[in-house]
Amino acid sequence: MPPSATVKAGTWPRPPAAPDKIEDVGVRRGFLEELLLKILYLSGPLTLPELGELIRLTPQVVEELFRRLRAEQLCQVTGMVGHARRVAISTSGRSRALELLSHNQYTGPAPVSLESYVKQVRLQSQRDVAVRPAAMERALAHLVLDEKTVSQLGTALNSGGSIFLYGPTGAGKTTIAEALPRVLAEDMVWIPHSVEIDGQIIAVHDPLIHKVVQSSHEAGNDARWVLCQRPVVVVGGELTIEMLDLQFNPVTKFYSAPGQMKANNGVLIIDDFGRQRVRPEELLNRWVVPLDRRIDFLTLAGGKKIEIPFESLVVFATNMDPAQLVDAAFLRRIHTKVRIENSSDEQFREIFQHVCKDAELEYNPGLIDGLMDTLTNKLKEPLRNCYPRDLVNKICSAARYEGRKPELTQQALMRAVESYFLVEPPAN
Repeated sequence: MPPSATVKAGTWPRPPAAPDKIEDVGVRRGFLEELLLKILYLSGPLTLPELGELIRLTPQVVEELFRRLRAEQLCQVTGMVGHARRVAISTSGRSRALELLSHNQYTGPAPVSLESYVKQVRLQSQRDVAVRPAAMERALAHLVLDEKTVSQLGTALNSGGSIFLYGPTGAGKTTIAEALPRVLAEDMVWIPHSVEIDGQIIAVHDPLIHKVVQSSHEAGNDARWVLCQRPVVVVGGELTIEMLDLQFNPVTKFYSAPGQMKANNGVLIIDDFGRQRVRPEELLNRWVVPLDRRIDFLTLAGGKKIEIPFESLVVFATNMDPAQLVDAAFLRRIHTKVRIENSSDEQFREIFQHVCKDAELEYNPGLIDGLMDTLTNKLKEPLRNCYPRDLVNKICSAARYEGRKPELTQQALMRAVESYFLVEPPAN
């Protein structure tokens, strides 16, 4: 599929076909033999189909690898289970496996080649997905947003460019950023368990990020790839410049992919931008090339640089002034800037209605009008979008503590306001 092609929502490219020959796996034969031997050492005697299930290669390839290991007397057949041979590691095989494990403890599914990974990520780019107003309305139905904001966000998703959400604290920037991936929720992507580069392993699939679709295994598919929802990666104040590169584990002696690589074909959210442990200009300098050219460069332990795709929608969310955070050159690279404002009176009421419905509380318009008067006139607070959720959560928490059903009453609401805003109790 050419990069300019438009993908209909709800469809996805098929993964590469399952290789029937070792030459088609894309990984060195010796590496695959070593991986099979390590798996056999740790798992104990297995049938060849069971080995194939663990290494995620076809029976033909597993059979070819087994013959080579058997010829070198590193494993042996110990019996039959039905029509399948049961294989165990030999004494010399154990010594060899221990030596291999001291160099690299990776024993997961066989990796894919870097070339195969790059090709598949480019095929699955979220930039090629056509976003329509109906999809935006479905994904953002739980939020109260004006038409202009929804249109700006939809246009940004169609362009595939980065988005800068800014505005006052509590206006809902993070909530909006986390809702954007719902627009792409009907689309699935293929994620590899790992990628091999010059004998080095980069673990890519992360169960906490990549939500597996159960129907991913079909006949003829390369089982080294897993069908997942488009990933969402959120990083906040904990972000450091080191986290943007490959993470080498000195114990297991293989790498974990950084967040932007795990976010490929999905959404990468930089929350509270400007409050990270890395300075904004340092982070932005690191990503000037990726945002412009859609490629990133990662460094292996020996200093070798590798080029990988940068195919994620990057959303920056901040309550700081963008003009003071970054220079004009970088702002130019972020094509969509959306200011998220505090609620109007009507929006505040609507948000409160949604929150009460979710919490199974009866909405009382009079109480909410009184609350709005207290916030704006007595406490001199703006109508922040986060207040309805936060206050209702406090009402429900207090009721749970007292062992009663939560109710939206004047007393419960004022108790929540007093503790939330540190309101001084009236004098006796």
